[in-house]
Amino acid sequence: MNEIQRIHPGPRMSRVVIYNGMVFIGGQTAGDPAQDIAGQTRQVLAKIDGYLADAGIDKTRLLSAQVWLKDIAADFAGMNEVWDAWVAPGCAPTRATVQANLARTDLLVEISVTAAAI
Repeated sequence: MNEIQRIHPGPRMSRVVIYNGMVFIGGQTAGDPAQDIAGQTRQVLAKIDGYLADAGIDKTRLLSAQVWLKDIAADFAGMNEVWDAWVAPGCAPTRATVQANLARTDLLVEISVTAAAI
C-alpha cells in the first residue's frame, strides 16, 4: 500500500500531498495582493516552483493546472503572458481557466497544479 506524504500540513489543508506517484499542490495565491495580475501570477508560480521542489520535482512534471481569475475579461491576457513565459517548453499541462469569486477581494488569481512524482 502506498503511503500518503503531506508536505507543509496545516490544520485546514496541506500545501502538498504526494500519493501513488502523484503530487497535488493546493490552490496558491499571491503573498502581496497589491500587485497587478502579472505580479500576482509571478508570485503564485514562484510558490508552485517552491512546492514542486519540496516534492523533489520541477514544472516539467506538471500534468494538470486549474486557474481561477477574479476577472477573466480583464486579466486573462496578463496571466497568460506570465504563464507562457513560466511553462517549460514542450511541458505544458492540461489546464482549465475560469472566473471565480476568490477568498479575498484583493486576490486576482489562484492556481492549483497536479504533477507526476519521479
